[in-house]
Amino acid sequence: MTGVRMTLDELRTLARAKLLGAGLAPAHAEAVAETMVAGERDGCTSHGIYRLLVAVSSIAKGVVVPDAKPVLSEPARALVRVDGGGGFAQLAFQTGKSMLIDKAKANGIAALALNNVVHFAALWPEVEELAEAGLVALAFTPSHAWVAPSGGAEPVFGTNPIAFGWPRPDGPPFVFDFATSMVARGEIELHRRAGKSVPDDWGVDAEGRPTTDPAAILSGAMRTFGGHKGSALAAMVELLAGPLIGDMTSRESIAWDAGRGGSPLGGELIVAIDPRGFLGDLLPEHQARAEAMFDAITGQGARLPSARRYAARRISLAQGVEISSDLYRDVTALDG
Repeated sequence: MTGVRMTLDELRTLARAKLLGAGLAPAHAEAVAETMVAGERDGCTSHGIYRLLVAVSSIAKGVVVPDAKPVLSEPARALVRVDGGGGFAQLAFQTGKSMLIDKAKANGIAALALNNVVHFAALWPEVEELAEAGLVALAFTPSHAWVAPSGGAEPVFGTNPIAFGWPRPDGPPFVFDFATSMVARGEIELHRRAGKSVPDDWGVDAEGRPTTDPAAILSGAMRTFGGHKGSALAAMVELLAGPLIGDMTSRESIAWDAGRGGSPLGGELIVAIDPRGFLGDLLPEHQARAEAMFDAITGQGARLPSARRYAARRISLAQGVEISSDLYRDVTALDG
């Protein structure tokens, strides 16, 4: 790859400057930039600095409330709610994170509902933070209706990611994050920008026909992974992070967008579980059993989810990251 080499601090400074230049309030700019830097740092380029273009576009289109002040509340003893006021989800999560951790450790299990927030990023940074605090974490969020159910061709679901974090006694947590669609929408967009075709099982065109043209998929419908299994998981995410917490489904989100082409507005549900709450003094014994399972996976040469990200992180912390010349040009051309 040819491009522009940058340290993570340089990337962070660039992202913050462009977000502030777009009119985002400082607290939001800091939280949003950190998510983008984390994506680039860990080799997740479709969730990296490319998302700066997405975020700035959503701000310009009036989809995001740039100075929204998240409001924290406690619906019940083990529940936390943050009304994001139409701002990006990152600051809303940071607003509720400490209370979620405290409630999970006090009650054994707790949940955080983020309402009325704009989503554009992956969920793994959030569950990783919670796992680093010693908690098992699950996160769910819908998006815009871009994905057809198995057997159909009309979008109903969002890409509807699921993320999971598991704390480990030595080393970084076990974390995975995947869309219930065949691939993240940003990955299709990156292929479109690069003029590359995509596999014909990623989506269909506007007439419901399989296609390798990323632009045709973006104007048609994406597919769920694993056929009916991914479709069922996508429906589960819609219910958990939509009606259950009083927020929008992906169909409602894209209808609210009204053709502006902004990032999805809706909710997110995060569940945090304290293993010590279940296990008490037996925690080390059962942690060791979990580690035995991880060893059985890696011992035969298989890779744990998140291992690739952690390997990329070690390199980028030491050497920085390389941004493609085209993307660097587009990012630096943003106001700010």
